[in-house]
Amino acid sequence: MSEEKKTPAKKKKPTKVAKPALVIVESPAKTKSIGKFLGSKFRVESSKGHLIDLPRSSMGIDIQDNFRPLYITIRGKGKTLGELRKAAKNSSEVLLATDPDREGEAISWHLGRALAEVNPKISRIEFNEITKDAVLKAVEHPRAIDMQRVDSQQARRILDRLV
Repeated sequence: MSEEKKTPAKKKKPTKVAKPALVIVESPAKTKSIGKFLGSKFRVESSKGHLIDLPRSSMGIDIQDNFRPLYITIRGKGKTLGELRKAAKNSSEVLLATDPDREGEAISWHLGRALAEVNPKISRIEFNEITKDAVLKAVEHPRAIDMQRVDSQQARRILDRLV
């Protein structure tokens, strides 16, 4: 009887799977449609509106320091923010796709500041309609957060609180 030499099987190196990009929208109703448009290379989550704002229990504005707003996580929104942080940490990048107005820009700015410590690769995308073309075009053309819109929203919010 001849003995067959058995060569040990070569171990296959695990293929490194690219992390999906995280897209954050404001409304949970938009996540499913946008997710279908973007496919498996993206994960779509919702902020469910504002997560960070001035506190309700105090003025929340440092009048002595050039009317600096003192932001906090909105009560009851800590879990959502924590989930978004975890998702951002496990993503290749974060695309902030909140509404294309000054409130949406401010939400993106707050999210960007809150998520930057776990994923510094953060961009803003904007679309005016929930269509495949509009969403794909937005993803191809990310931009920086528009601080003029953020400043506009902050000024309105501070004035509302002072008045």
